[in-house]
Amino acid sequence: MISVALIGPDGAGKTTLARMIEKSFPVPVKYLYMGVSVDSSNMALPTTRVVEYFKRRRRQKQGVTLSKNIPPNRRNGRHKKSKWRALLRLANRLAEEWYRQFLSWKFRRQGHVVIYDRHYKFDFELDKVPREDEVSAREKRRFTDWLHRWFLAKIYPAPDVVIYLDAPAEVLFARKGEFTLEWLESRRQAFITQGKKTPNFFRIDATQPLETVHANVAERIMQFYQKRRSPRQAMSPSNQAN
Repeated sequence: MISVALIGPDGAGKTTLARMIEKSFPVPVKYLYMGVSVDSSNMALPTTRVVEYFKRRRRQKQGVTLSKNIPPNRRNGRHKKSKWRALLRLANRLAEEWYRQFLSWKFRRQGHVVIYDRHYKFDFELDKVPREDEVSAREKRRFTDWLHRWFLAKIYPAPDVVIYLDAPAEVLFARKGEFTLEWLESRRQAFITQGKKTPNFFRIDATQPLETVHANVAERIMQFYQKRRSPRQAMSPSNQAN
């Protein structure tokens, strides 16, 4: 069977539509969250949940701004810990991403259409767009971050179909009330640019009524499903005998 990624900015309706497709599509469908939020994940490695737990605890402890007057030996020790932490984070990310990919392959072998809510390849590629609230010193890219992005771009399997739910920045801001119009528009343009170099990339207007968007998405998936299925049917023994 096939894999389909629903992508778009926050507020575009990815999760809602993915769940609707899961329930209404005439072919068996499996929903699989393929984003970075552990809380939103329907499938995740136990190690990922443990890592997320400790990350939250660390953030809570660091609620108070740390003093900059740290002795040199303390700074060096912290730098070494940071390197090890980055390597462990990269290892866990790769393990988690391959775990979900193997689940996708398993579901497809069982005869399911797999609907991805988001996709790593697109989320991390769009991470190049700086958030308006980022602090340059903290957001400086580590080598492991660049290595991770390279891995996703060059090695990680791409979905068969990508459906981009498009909406103007004003609509997205009205739905979620997050970030600025300028940043949302830059993110939107990044999706569109990415789509120009992505095979089987379809752009759907997400400002339409939900039922209309759902029908358009389902139609695109069915068209590709039938196209992919037709050659196999033609090669089946029953058809060859006729």
